[in-house]
Amino acid sequence: MQNIKAYLDQHKERFINELIELLKMPSVSADSAYSHDVLATAEAFATSLKNAGCDVVEICETDGYPIVYGEKIIDEKLPTVLVYGHYDVQPPDPLNLWDSPPFEPVIKKTDLHPDGAIYARGASDDKGQVYMHVKALEFMVTNNTLPCNIKFMIEGEEEVGSVSLSAFVKEHHEKLSNDIILISDTGLIANDIPSITTGLRGLSYVEVEVTGANRDLHSGLYGGAVANPINILAKMIATLHDENNHITIPGFYDKVDELTKEERAAMAKAPFDLDAYKKALDIQDIYGEKSYSTNERNSIRPTLDVNGIWGGYTGEGAKTVIPSKAYAKISMRLVPHQDWQEITRLFTQHFENIAPPGVRIKVNPHHGGESYVTPIDSIGYKAASKAFETTFGKVPVPKRNGGSIPIVPLFEEELGSKSILMGFGLDSNAIHSPNEHFGVWNYLKGIETIPYFYKYYTELFSQRT
Repeated sequence: MQNIKAYLDQHKERFINELIELLKMPSVSADSAYSHDVLATAEAFATSLKNAGCDVVEICETDGYPIVYGEKIIDEKLPTVLVYGHYDVQPPDPLNLWDSPPFEPVIKKTDLHPDGAIYARGASDDKGQVYMHVKALEFMVTNNTLPCNIKFMIEGEEEVGSVSLSAFVKEHHEKLSNDIILISDTGLIANDIPSITTGLRGLSYVEVEVTGANRDLHSGLYGGAVANPINILAKMIATLHDENNHITIPGFYDKVDELTKEERAAMAKAPFDLDAYKKALDIQDIYGEKSYSTNERNSIRPTLDVNGIWGGYTGEGAKTVIPSKAYAKISMRLVPHQDWQEITRLFTQHFENIAPPGVRIKVNPHHGGESYVTPIDSIGYKAASKAFETTFGKVPVPKRNGGSIPIVPLFEEELGSKSILMGFGLDSNAIHSPNEHFGVWNYLKGIETIPYFYKYYTELFSQRT
């Protein structure tokens, strides 16, 4: 593995250019207008797996977007690592807040990224991080250093709930059989502080609809006499948190896993600069649930947030109406032992109960998933830790992530495999936001580090057996 840095130096520009070509493809799964581009991106990833050395590559059809599958089996007696990722991306809106077009990648140097960062939708989430694994495979195959079997499963619906992947996993246990699952859809604490994500929050995502009169009304003739759905919706949303930012839905916290004082003290040892955090976000102060730190609020505590709200007239100029309908999209991040379907039911029941007379309420569940915690005493975690230590020169810090990868708990349930969350992005990468980017250094560091995971995992696996 000593020649990996030389290989990176030799092929650096090609690796960057190949990723840039993938980032030009607007694979937005949430918008059917991009369906051709999503399918083209699946084809591109399939081609990249073939070129990297996979002996078998398939584009597997589903009821939605296809799943790209690849494998390189060198010896059935050796362990098998299944790499999971996704080729679809979030919608780029609002376009006017991008400094450069979201699907016209550019490299910009910043104080945080002196080697440059690639700015484009999907750069960090998740095309750049998936492609690290493809290039790591290329290196290992080219240099005959692949120590174990490898499989890839790259889907096109992660950003819309992985609906098709769930059925695919349940129907293809043998194809997907593995000893461990490796995922890079998370990040580092900082470029000089490597970390491994040991927990993910679950998710319940709903859309609510408030209906008043059977049509939009003149606000002069009817104002003050009938319910305004936007006013009502705003009031209802405002009641979902109390003065301590505690969620008011009855039963919401009943199954929340409370960490011990010792566990919270261990978490607090992770480096965190509050002033730098506020400066990076251009905020005057932090905000959240009382009695918890910022890092606890965004990782071990459940949340409820409005992701979008609309209704009435939003065009140019004025139109004096009382709208017939108002809408909001609401997501709830969940922690261990909270069942997303139960939380969705509790939210629906509560939201209907707090509605005043004069309006009708409809709650439409979108998607969700369970939380996940991975043990730090497994050989998978130890192999990841040793890999980071080899290339970063530091033992990585275990940390819990506030985001969700809803399919991960299903992997364990259906395939019996633990997942190792070995990401190389940063919180500042603006995923899901305008100006998403991925540091060139991070991209190349991932390609350098991943082969060591295979090396150490295979060694530890053989010692165990």
